[in-house]
Amino acid sequence: MKFLLVVIVLGVLVYLVVRTVQRGGFTSPSRQRPPKPSAPPQQRRMIAPDDDPDFLRDLDRKRKHNHQDDADT
Repeated sequence: MKFLLVVIVLGVLVYLVVRTVQRGGFTSPSRQRPPKPSAPPQQRRMIAPDDDPDFLRDLDRKRKHNHQDDADT
């Protein structure tokens, strides 16, 4: 029974040590990691072509240009 208790205690200690090391808890003061930014920088969101005003404007120009070419012939 004592052996089982010792194994459980050692297992918990190993788990806590491994978890602390993985989180970077055992770094020396001179080798500390810089703090992580609280929020990632805002990236320009991808929008669908039918929602993009530049795309729609260019599409309209191309359509008008093609329509004028058809009317000229």
